[in-house]
Amino acid sequence: MNLERELPSPTTAVLRPRGRLTMGAATTLKTAIDGTVADGHHLLVIDLGETEFLDSSGLGALVGGLRVARAAGGDLRLARVGTQVRTVLELTTMDRVLTPYVTVDDAFAAG
Repeated sequence: MNLERELPSPTTAVLRPRGRLTMGAATTLKTAIDGTVADGHHLLVIDLGETEFLDSSGLGALVGGLRVARAAGGDLRLARVGTQVRTVLELTTMDRVLTPYVTVDDAFAAG
């Protein structure tokens, strides 16, 4: 998995994991989320448009990131969720907690 980080403002961030978000990559994502929140970017959007696969470890990293962001007074939102990732979210009912948005802009605008 490759991970890109964009900082559109002093308090917001977009993280873009590319490839497979599995056990090996989950730690990388979780570390990036923790560091981004620690840097003061409390509203995070995870752009999953180029994430082709998500397993339970990847889902755990997203849930853990949500906890960290909310503990800092922010939020973590998902955008551009593909079919496989959406299926995992729906089967685990995590789509109720990690609401998927169509675009990154939609995720930032939700509130």
